[in-house]
Amino acid sequence: MSKKKVNFMCTAFRDGFQSVFGARVFTNDFLPAVEAARDAGITWFEAGGGARFQSLYFYCNENAFDMMDAFRQTAGPDANLQTLARGVNVVGLDSQSSDIVKLHAQMFKKHGMTTIRNFDALNDVNNLIYSGQCIVDAGLKHQVCVTLMELPPGCVGAHDAAFYARTLQQILDAEIPFDAVCFKDASGTAVPSKVYETIKEARRMLPAGTFIHFHTHETAGVSVLANKAALDAGADAIDLSMAPCSGGTCQPDILVMWHALRGSDYELDVDVEKVREAEEVFKDCMSDYFLPPEATAVEPLIPWSPMPGGALTANTQMLRDNGIMEKYPEIIVAMSDVVRKGGYGTSVTPVSQFYFQQAFNNVMFGPWKKIAEPYGKMVLGYFGKTPVEPDPDVVRLAAEQLKLEPTTRPVLEINDADPTKGIAAATAVLEQAGLPVTDENIFIASTCKEKGIKFLKGEAEVGVRKIDKAAEAAKSAEVAQPTGKPQTGPAEYTVTVNGEDIMMAFEGDVVTVGGRVYRVAIRPEGSQTPKSQVSESPGASTEIKSQMPGAVFKQLVQPGDHVHSGEPILILEAMKMEMEINSTVDGTVDEVRVAVGDHVTTGQVLATIKA
Repeated sequence: MSKKKVNFMCTAFRDGFQSVFGARVFTNDFLPAVEAARDAGITWFEAGGGARFQSLYFYCNENAFDMMDAFRQTAGPDANLQTLARGVNVVGLDSQSSDIVKLHAQMFKKHGMTTIRNFDALNDVNNLIYSGQCIVDAGLKHQVCVTLMELPPGCVGAHDAAFYARTLQQILDAEIPFDAVCFKDASGTAVPSKVYETIKEARRMLPAGTFIHFHTHETAGVSVLANKAALDAGADAIDLSMAPCSGGTCQPDILVMWHALRGSDYELDVDVEKVREAEEVFKDCMSDYFLPPEATAVEPLIPWSPMPGGALTANTQMLRDNGIMEKYPEIIVAMSDVVRKGGYGTSVTPVSQFYFQQAFNNVMFGPWKKIAEPYGKMVLGYFGKTPVEPDPDVVRLAAEQLKLEPTTRPVLEINDADPTKGIAAATAVLEQAGLPVTDENIFIASTCKEKGIKFLKGEAEVGVRKIDKAAEAAKSAEVAQPTGKPQTGPAEYTVTVNGEDIMMAFEGDVVTVGGRVYRVAIRPEGSQTPKSQVSESPGASTEIKSQMPGAVFKQLVQPGDHVHSGEPILILEAMKMEMEINSTVDGTVDEVRVAVGDHVTTGQVLATIKA
């Protein structure tokens, strides 16, 4: 009896990058690995979309459309190049108007893509109807999705096989055109038995010959078993990746899945020795990128706080950037409560980011003291209908803090009526900035907003984490043969405490102890606290301090302006959120001590207000 050939898509150069490097990878660095994978016989690649669109403008100072063109040229004319879309959110965290949703499909077709996998994180089928039609109308293949995850233990009401069957039936009832159906588990938490039951039922519901694809991650440690369950239930394809972007937060490695299927009725349709060679090329391509340790590990607590692999490292990278990586364990714990009370949207971008942002706020400001705007808008209905009703107290808090009423209006209807969204609005922004008005620039301005404009104006910043090999070599040489010269990098020590070695590194006011990062102030015993850390006496001026680290995004006032208590004076950007810094008193702005683009720390004085 002949074995069944298993089709797979190679996700290394999209989901792999997102899941390991927070999607921050330069195009020219990885194209040799695409060429090697092509030469190994791989013809189906995930090549863009999702976070690999915005991240190129936000962190890489690259144009995502140029990247897609280069990918097509490297992969060859016959490769199936697939991208990821978030329904009416297309490639961002915010939802878009109808004309931008349509433009998305047209631009991705123009720049060499073949297939778009299209999902809605709330499993609100209304968000897939128009977006799916646009994909097909543009001449692309449409892979429509049902999004999966496991609810935290004790939660019921959605995310079981019956719920997924209902969602699939709604897709069929809406007559959304599609070429394939994908069951997408971004957090890797759906238990294999549920994967089997879900796909088995889908095979029964769908017309004979319908192509079924299954997607998962290794984050919870069950991806190989889940893939096998999907194949046993009748799935036609799975997603696999390549080292160094495989396992851990990513998809399982092609070689791992090949090994797992040995002796079974299945075999991967691949030359495994050539794949081994391609992986060595890929490892060399990525050898100078910082590899976060959490990207390569299975996280046993993920089922309680379902953070998808594609968001996990993106968020830890931002925590590192802001010097607060030590908060990560608390945030993950807090995320469980946020999921429980948020209406059970699937933990996949953008909803996973909403969950993380709210968990972040709950840790930094106190539980439910500050509603993150995207999370609040989600529970209020502005991204569609959640699978179950969110917690009524959280809905009330969101309405009060955001000054918005709950809504059941369709998302596209809301956005089409919004004068700040759409082609006309983006065109006006481009013209005001003196930039060319092209379809590509309109889409960039719409989905990347101010950062997209900064890129187009040549003002983008680079935020790619690479290892300085020359500095590392110099440091090693200095350790081996001290020169007496002053040390310019972090001072690193191994401290033995009760027989246990602990690595410590000091750099400025940042101290790393055993992998955890702390911001500290060090002064001689008996000395006074530096004057900059002491609030001035009452009656003089009031210091407005940052409650969290971040970058100054906008300055809303100038010295001499009169402000009221609660009025915003600055906007910080952190963790993909814009955070208002409000005056705490009525008075006149005496001094603004920061400028746009400055990075600030918790407790830093940002401005002073004279009463």
